[in-house]
Amino acid sequence: MSLDTASEGLVSSGWLADGRPNALHSQPQIGLHGFLTPQHEWGDVERGDPLPYTLPPEVRHKVGLTPETWSLEIVADPDSDAMVEAPLSKDKETAITFDQLVELGKTQGVKYLKGVTCNNLGEPLGMGLWEGVPLRVLVWMAKPVANIRRVLYHGYHNDDPRQLFQSTLPIWRVLEEPPGELPILVAYKLNGEFISGRRGGPVRMVVPEAYGFKNVKWLQRVLLSNEPGANDTYRLGNNDLDSPMKTFARFLTVPRSVAANAQFAIRGIAQVGISGLSKVQYSVRHRGEDGGDWHDGPEILGPPDDLAHWGVMGADAWPPRWTVVHWQHQLDGLPAGEYELRCRTIDRNGIAQPMPRPFAKGGRAEIQTHPLTVQ
Repeated sequence: MSLDTASEGLVSSGWLADGRPNALHSQPQIGLHGFLTPQHEWGDVERGDPLPYTLPPEVRHKVGLTPETWSLEIVADPDSDAMVEAPLSKDKETAITFDQLVELGKTQGVKYLKGVTCNNLGEPLGMGLWEGVPLRVLVWMAKPVANIRRVLYHGYHNDDPRQLFQSTLPIWRVLEEPPGELPILVAYKLNGEFISGRRGGPVRMVVPEAYGFKNVKWLQRVLLSNEPGANDTYRLGNNDLDSPMKTFARFLTVPRSVAANAQFAIRGIAQVGISGLSKVQYSVRHRGEDGGDWHDGPEILGPPDDLAHWGVMGADAWPPRWTVVHWQHQLDGLPAGEYELRCRTIDRNGIAQPMPRPFAKGGRAEIQTHPLTVQ
């Protein structure tokens, strides 16, 4: 289900600063070549000085950023009274290796669809098919016993405590998901390929409902802790740590000018958040005008023809939550003038974007406006 990309003017609302140091942003490329975003075309929100995947090969090998040397520790938080009977640690030579993880994936592995977005940016970074082992499988291997309320985890950070970027989850969410929900994933494949260093490989965390800061790259350590609440590094930027992904629409390709009374196409993407996606609407109004009517009509494109053969979880109803899907619409001609095009979503509760959660620190979902000249 690829889209024609020859339309004039790739539209992007641009990047907004997220309040955290060492954040590098590149323009998003989602949707230019189909439903899944190739690894090299994902947008980036990156941390690290230097960026871990740019280290020389011999250094990456030494610090565990290659499949041959990667390992994952799952141990008790040394700063709490959590009790773990069989810690998986490097010191005990019981840490999980890449080969062991992939072998576990043959019997315990799952695959599902998820788009990734930074909660402070107005554009998805990419849409992927992720494959790995549920974190709960690995946690039970460590035999947790008592005093565990939180799971803390981080990736490689240049062995510099000042660069450590930690995210957290409640233990219940790691060990149990409601019917129809997807598990927290220790992922080693993206779109059928091993995850590249730039995308967070060899192994990264994938949290279905969460924004990017929970989906930690270069995963190396999990701490089982008695911490009473979230203490993610991202809290330092005044961010909402518990807000799940929101539903919103964005333009992808749309003309900046058209001939008077000539039909033209608009195409876009929609992120499917916690309340699902019912439909996409559009609005055309004179530039500078307040208000403007909203119209139904954009078609939400269906799944790839071969999706049934992908073996993914959670895709029985379309579009699935936590994904990024495409939409398109053909508009009738307009008289000459200066206009503004807008797009928005209606979720499965019948609520229009940017509601019900318009607060930016819990994820950006403002309505996008695009200028159009008809001449």
